[in-house]
Amino acid sequence: MYDVFLTLITRISDLVMGTPTMIFIASVSVYLTVRSRFFQVTSFGYIMRNTFGRMFDRSGDQDKERMTPFQATSTSLAGTVGMGNMAGVATALTIGGPGAIFWMWVLAFFGMMTKAAEVTLGVHYREVDDHGHVHGGPMYYINKALGWKSLAILFSIGVTINCFFSSSLLQAHTVGRAFNASYGLNPYLVTGAMAIVTAVVAIGGVRRIGRFCEKLVPFMTVIYMLGGLIILFANASQLPAVLGQIVGYAMAPAPAIGGFAGAAVLSAMQMGMARGMLSNEAGLGTAPMVHSNAETTHPFRQGLWGAAEVFIDTTVVCTITAFIILSSGVIANGTTGIELLIDAFASYYSPDIANAFISVAILTFCLSTQIGFFVYFETAVVSLIGENAFRYVKWIYFLPGVVFAGITNVEQLWALANISVVASALPNLVALLLLSGVFMTLMKDYLSGENKYATAITDRSKQYVQMANANKEV
Repeated sequence: MYDVFLTLITRISDLVMGTPTMIFIASVSVYLTVRSRFFQVTSFGYIMRNTFGRMFDRSGDQDKERMTPFQATSTSLAGTVGMGNMAGVATALTIGGPGAIFWMWVLAFFGMMTKAAEVTLGVHYREVDDHGHVHGGPMYYINKALGWKSLAILFSIGVTINCFFSSSLLQAHTVGRAFNASYGLNPYLVTGAMAIVTAVVAIGGVRRIGRFCEKLVPFMTVIYMLGGLIILFANASQLPAVLGQIVGYAMAPAPAIGGFAGAAVLSAMQMGMARGMLSNEAGLGTAPMVHSNAETTHPFRQGLWGAAEVFIDTTVVCTITAFIILSSGVIANGTTGIELLIDAFASYYSPDIANAFISVAILTFCLSTQIGFFVYFETAVVSLIGENAFRYVKWIYFLPGVVFAGITNVEQLWALANISVVASALPNLVALLLLSGVFMTLMKDYLSGENKYATAITDRSKQYVQMANANKEV
């Protein structure tokens, strides 16, 4: 049964993540970048100063129903900095070769504006009920701005698929494999324990999720980066060759080496874009659902955090993982997924230290991602069936990782990630393209200091940017 399922998803993955899909994903990101006049380049310092430069701003703490901007970002990063940065990068290398990292970089560069746009729109069109509870995301700006209920439903279904496959299933599966490879622990026991911890935190509500991720995500990211940078310094002489491989094999097929079977250019592009989008979530439409909960003064101010997330996630963390693997030469070993990363760390540290480091890192990365994604799951499912019904179906979110814990075919299972990306990204990217004028109006409103569309005003008045006027103004 499992074999039939895995064969089917591989065929579906090849179909949906074809050239037309890649062109569309790239075109929307490029369009938003050009229309914003390459804001992520000309104002990179401004973005960082007003996001991580103000990460200890506690201005949102007065509202117990919402997150601070940094908590929202930590929760969103919890959904991005996870198995995609570790096992995802390793799988991209074994399927697409070194050139996949180049295309991951390209998508991240343009994706900074994609994520800024979707987060900005998510905050602007969010819904605040009489009890102060906030709901936001693409399904809300699709409904309110475009009036396309069918597209909003399609997006919500896509996000639900994404939550089951790329979060609940793959996060837990990655942890199970890591502890099985390092310590021989039964993956069903490991994933079962993860499901219990995730449920305890997630069921506590968005504020508890925000506090949990705020404490764990920055710590785990810094520790992983430091551990990786030590290896990179030790392999410094190999880094120019690694960079040459990444750039060279982005445009030419990568040859077979040892256990590595080689990769075509198209595979490099597919894996780079698919794993890059899965990792940083730019264009997926998931991040706006948690950022909409932020207590922020203006939609575009929160959008800056979205741009910063993409840079940290892909340009920094994913790059460190890729350089560790390539500089250590373990890609020729024939292993894949998290085992490949363990091999890379074991090339410098002792096997015991490498196993312990990666096991703890992947546990904290994947656990926080699985918890953070519950916000997306809840938002999508509530929009489909309502809050009352959600109380009874929310428990199924915690099951897929346990059910599939014993699957050993990593590459086929990761085909689920490609399907997840496309299912939620395509409806959202269509909306972003059509609402690009609204995004530019909000961006101009904030940067000019006019603040006509400050969140306090819009949340109260429900008066949103009109598409017709936006396209005339910008």
